[in-house]
Amino acid sequence: MLKKQTVWLLTMLSLVVVLSVYYVTAPKDMNDRVAFTDEQNQTNQTEKTASTKEEANVAVDEAEAKDEKVTSSATSDDDVFTALRLQIEDERSRQRDQLNTIVTSSNTTPEQKNDAYEKMQQLQTIANKEATLETLIKSKGGYEDVLVRADGDTVRVMVKAKQSSTKAANEIIQLVKSEMKDMQDIAVEFQPVK
Repeated sequence: MLKKQTVWLLTMLSLVVVLSVYYVTAPKDMNDRVAFTDEQNQTNQTEKTASTKEEANVAVDEAEAKDEKVTSSATSDDDVFTALRLQIEDERSRQRDQLNTIVTSSNTTPEQKNDAYEKMQQLQTIANKEATLETLIKSKGGYEDVLVRADGDTVRVMVKAKQSSTKAANEIIQLVKSEMKDMQDIAVEFQPVK
């Protein structure tokens, strides 16, 4: 049963990674390939406002260029957080698989199995604490997005915020210390909202 869940999880993660790569590397001129478009209304509105066809084409091209710039800048910020989340989850999944192999192997000693099981529990605990902290920081600070990464005795917090302040950073550090008492090195990084 655990093996099936692991295979399923890896399959889904692989699918997410492949789709992410596809959308990041997809050509920017996909607007004309949309299945459902309202080109007739758009053309009529453009012709009403423009006196000639050349002016209409220039207006449409400028509007499409502005839309592409806005879309790409908004998604690039989200992509950073999403890519980091995927990278963290992928690394933890590999670690869980390695530890699971040790636990299920008949060639390992009971001590090795216990150590591997404890490490699996620690990974799950850290993931739960990270998710809890992300939710707490978002709700208390009203931030758009938060990413918490714990590794060893260090914690890195990335916050997508309109403005950064030392007071907000100190509040975030106190939240992290209250949730993860054994962490010594805590860093907060603010990413600007565009």
